[in-house]
Amino acid sequence: MVQYAEITDLDFTVEEMERNVARFKDQKSSDKAFIDTRIPGHEREIFSIIGNGVQEDASMRPQIPAQDFHLAMIRSEPGKGAALHSHLTQEVFMPLSGRWAIFWGPNGEKEVILEPYDVISVPLHVMRGFRNAGSETAMMLAVVGGNDPGRVGWPASMKDAARAAGLILDEEGNLREVAPA
Repeated sequence: MVQYAEITDLDFTVEEMERNVARFKDQKSSDKAFIDTRIPGHEREIFSIIGNGVQEDASMRPQIPAQDFHLAMIRSEPGKGAALHSHLTQEVFMPLSGRWAIFWGPNGEKEVILEPYDVISVPLHVMRGFRNAGSETAMMLAVVGGNDPGRVGWPASMKDAARAAGLILDEEGNLREVAPA
């Protein structure tokens, strides 16, 4: 049976709808949203726009709450990006500028290159990572599904490297700074 959206007279004023607008010029980024961001080659900025997603920086406060999905933008220098990790949900990437390598597999051995407005959807539980494969600073859009997408699954080697760089995850999955090992 086909389901249709209910027709309602629900309406918002411009002022009310402005609460659902996140202007990029007002966004604050985090350069420590994940445990890998201090490890050489994985430095990047994360802009959480809708919902907290799976980021691990408890100080991030997106302007728009999640409603079944989370949306973030990533800015990265050439050659830098996210280490291999997994999610409990599907993750979608769309480059906004530059060229991005999306890699996956137990050891990241498979890869595709995306150009602006190309889209890839990585299934849940698949180990994945990404890096700016271009020659200039680039931006990419990332969408993670679900109201609560859980926490990132990191290989033990990445947790060890993060600890050596002075970051650990506490029992709630949030980043904590510690003396580098």
